[in-house]
Amino acid sequence: MAKPVAETVARHLVATGQLIDEDPAEALAHALAARRLASRIAAVREAVGLAAYHAGEWQSAIAELRTYHRMSGAQSHLAVIADSERALGRPERAIDLFRGADQEKLDPAVAIELLIVAAGARGDLGQRDAAVAMLQVPELTTDAVQPWTARLRYAYADALLAVGRRTEAREWFSRAAEVDAEAETDAAERLLELDGVVIEGDDEDEVAEELAAGPGAPGAVPARPDAGSSSETGDSDQDDPTGDDLGSGEPTAEATVDADPTAQGLAVGPPDTDDERNADAEPASGTTREAEGTEEPEARQR
Repeated sequence: MAKPVAETVARHLVATGQLIDEDPAEALAHALAARRLASRIAAVREAVGLAAYHAGEWQSAIAELRTYHRMSGAQSHLAVIADSERALGRPERAIDLFRGADQEKLDPAVAIELLIVAAGARGDLGQRDAAVAMLQVPELTTDAVQPWTARLRYAYADALLAVGRRTEAREWFSRAAEVDAEAETDAAERLLELDGVVIEGDDEDEVAEELAAGPGAPGAVPARPDAGSSSETGDSDQDDPTGDDLGSGEPTAEATVDADPTAQGLAVGPPDTDDERNADAEPASGTTREAEGTEEPEARQR
């Protein structure tokens, strides 16, 4: 690859990494730009797949990450593929992917994330007791705290709550919150919810009133745009000489992973002239409202 092209690709990949959490759509645009220049590079396909996942382009995420796995020989994003299958309403494929994985060859973090997604897929199918049983692994009770410990405990607590084991669920939400230093889950909030604690500013009636006021009213929650599918990402492997037939009958796949209401303020300044100050117009006052949105898994536990 020519040096100027390589530098351009590198800049796009850096931008993808920087934007993937804050602006997934823009991150995906950068990743696609890199793919147009270097579709045969595994890291580029990985970046497109992860950006597509964060942007909610589930089918493209599956296609690109499968391509990355074939090109690199790695199996580092099985949980993401499974979560995407779950998001597409195909939990059976997520479970098949879990069953077909070579657990001994997987990185422990990947194996745990894949387990969490598969348990969530069991829940999607109404097999809630099976989800609880799946998550009762030795890593759940180990004293050693790993990056995935909070998520595993959270998933187990959520599964317990789904089968009505409220007391046990509270215990595991508490244990998840204890090790969730980075606040990757909302375990602390779920714990307060189980204890009947209402967080100020999270009044559901107030939120409902503002939603009923409509998008044009001051303080109304802005409408969330629908996530459309990208035709460019969807054509991932059609024009790529490295792409295999991604729908080639693999028995596995996955499927799992809020609008943030913003305050709006109106302010009208005082009249600038004596005549205006003496006018009979009613003084305007600034108004603000705040509403707090709610969230979904991590996902749906994805």
